[in-house]
Amino acid sequence: MAELTTLDAAFHFIITRMVDTSEAPHYSELARHLSLSIDGGRDLIHDVASEGAIRLHPDAALIESAQPFSSLPTQYRITVDGQQKWFGQ
Repeated sequence: MAELTTLDAAFHFIITRMVDTSEAPHYSELARHLSLSIDGGRDLIHDVASEGAIRLHPDAALIESAQPFSSLPTQYRITVDGQQKWFGQ
């Protein structure tokens, strides 16, 4: 399990990316951002998910959601400052 500061940095990167682009980052982007190997980024994604901060797609190490945002389209749309580019859960 990653250290708490690393988990916090990972979650911050994930949620910031989702707010900025409405898309979840791939674990390779997280690895690059935190200067980890690709395998280290994938392991970190699983560590963050095991803490309940994000949910992964059941068949892949891809982020499905980071509360309150969903990277998959849902019937719940989130609008901020007139922009409707996010989906909620």
